[in-house]
Amino acid sequence: MRKVLSIVTAAALIGATLTACSGGQAETTAAATEAVTEAETEAAETEAAETEAAETEAEETEAASGELTTIVVGASPAPHAEILHAAEDILAQKGYKLQVMEYVDYIQPNLALESGDLDANYFQHLPYLESFNEENGTDLVSAAAIHYEPFGIYAGKTASLEELADGAVVAVPNDTSNEARALLLLEAQGLIKLKEGADLTVTKNDIVENPKNLELYEMEAAQIPRIIEDVDIAVINGNYAIDAGFKVADALAVEDAESIAATTYGNVIAVRAGEENNEAVQALVEALMSDEVKEFMETTYEGAVVPLF
Repeated sequence: MRKVLSIVTAAALIGATLTACSGGQAETTAAATEAVTEAETEAAETEAAETEAAETEAEETEAASGELTTIVVGASPAPHAEILHAAEDILAQKGYKLQVMEYVDYIQPNLALESGDLDANYFQHLPYLESFNEENGTDLVSAAAIHYEPFGIYAGKTASLEELADGAVVAVPNDTSNEARALLLLEAQGLIKLKEGADLTVTKNDIVENPKNLELYEMEAAQIPRIIEDVDIAVINGNYAIDAGFKVADALAVEDAESIAATTYGNVIAVRAGEENNEAVQALVEALMSDEVKEFMETTYEGAVVPLF
């Protein structure tokens, strides 16, 4: 509307000028034309500013009305899904609605991420992610390491490590990276000895000394808490221990904070390769690394979840 009024005003100026000064018609016409051009430029700038203001107002209205962009994240029920929910309000302030899909295993959340059913997942450490990629032909990467969960040995039929009998049964995860972690923890307690230079790739075949003739019972990590009463002791991932109601204080032994496992097994936000810097992914990472979420981890899990930021 302002643009039309400006042009009409300029046109009126032209008419008045031509009527009053017919002797200087050429100069008057040039001046009038310049006036029209300036008026049109001013009108265009005003219209652009009004459009931008309208768009900004629309965005603010959309955010205020709850029409947020949804980000779907797969997670283990505890502690990952709980931590994600603690970040919901912070994400909403950034313009995102968080939808958490819970999984009780380590396979499906990666397959769902690879297929595009999820925008990200949060349940695993980097060695497991890399091992999964190699074994399944997926192309998933870490966007950020968020926290670390101490791996623990928990009592089953046997109440302490000192009471372990010859031939005692020990439940350990059956996937490559987590089994190596379990073996390193058992070695740290003097229960077995691994080959020289043992690292995060060791398997039970790398055991060189087993004085108590411990029988390793390999099974899916998520299932170990369910059969703990059927074995003497069990080495359990932190998230599954939390989900089963175990506390770090209940463990017969936990990983040392300076161990190779503690410095390697940070739980990460995983995404498809190339999407690490996606705006939504970065908003998710920032929310999870906020002071509010850090405080939630420290007060809720009492040492079972250690922030890495």
